[in-house]
Amino acid sequence: MNQSSNNIETRVEGVVISSTGSWYEVSTPHGVLDCRIRGKLRLKGIRSTNPVVVGDHVMVESDEQSNAIVEIIPRRNYVIRRASNLSKESHIIAANIDRALLIVTLHSPSTPREFVDRFLVTCEAYKVPVTIVLGKADTLINEHAEEADEFEAIYTDAGYDVLRLSSSTGEGVEDIRALLHGRTTLVAGNSGVGKSTLVRAIDPTLDIRTGEISESHHKGKHTTTFSTMYPIEGGYIIDTPGIKGFGLIDIESRELCRYFPEMMRLAPECRFYNCTHTHEPGCAVSEAVKEGTVAWSRYESYLKILDEDDKYRK
Repeated sequence: MNQSSNNIETRVEGVVISSTGSWYEVSTPHGVLDCRIRGKLRLKGIRSTNPVVVGDHVMVESDEQSNAIVEIIPRRNYVIRRASNLSKESHIIAANIDRALLIVTLHSPSTPREFVDRFLVTCEAYKVPVTIVLGKADTLINEHAEEADEFEAIYTDAGYDVLRLSSSTGEGVEDIRALLHGRTTLVAGNSGVGKSTLVRAIDPTLDIRTGEISESHHKGKHTTTFSTMYPIEGGYIIDTPGIKGFGLIDIESRELCRYFPEMMRLAPECRFYNCTHTHEPGCAVSEAVKEGTVAWSRYESYLKILDEDDKYRK
């Protein structure tokens, strides 16, 4: 870790660029400071496993012995998930994000559609623009071509941009480079989908570890332990640990539909203004699912999230 002179008795604003859970690297006008957090930050009713996260703008007080994060400047957005199954605590992945790139792979490993939909719901709820990146595009030929086309059609129809990426052939790399320029971008996805490989394809000078796929379970091995922010393309990119599950938190059942854009567009056509899109007569969403204009996989995710919410409230 880099460390500037600690002979500075001052209060300065900075951005958290790395976190290990107990130590934080904060980029400031005085350089990168190794910081701990002031204890009282944990006492403000934040039901989070990590009160300070990568991307946070913070105030740091420094003296001859140490640097301490003493204040978190209000976040404009963040990506959050439930810390564990049915937990009341949250885990914030990163904050103050201009765009999220969700890396999805259809094979080796296969990203569950429900995981995709849960991540998208969170981005919608917390106002984080998101682009879906269909990774390992060089493998999506022959027998996988139809599956890839179907996936792209489902999410394009829902209202999302879908890019195909192959770090090995270079397909899509320049498109993503353009998205990164001058912005703070979160890169997220399951382990083994190629997040760190993508970052290295954009800037080979960055020292980011990449991993292989576990042959026994066809799942990715974790290569990133903690979220880290890197300067890239005139902005920053946040490389995150592989996420296994994505439990939602603080999203009311009656609000869930508005975070599925294709369903929200149809909701005004429902017979009842408070339609839950599950059993009511005259439901435009249910009818669209029957007709195939709303994908069954998306609707199934919606129903599963509603069911999870009911269990969480018990």
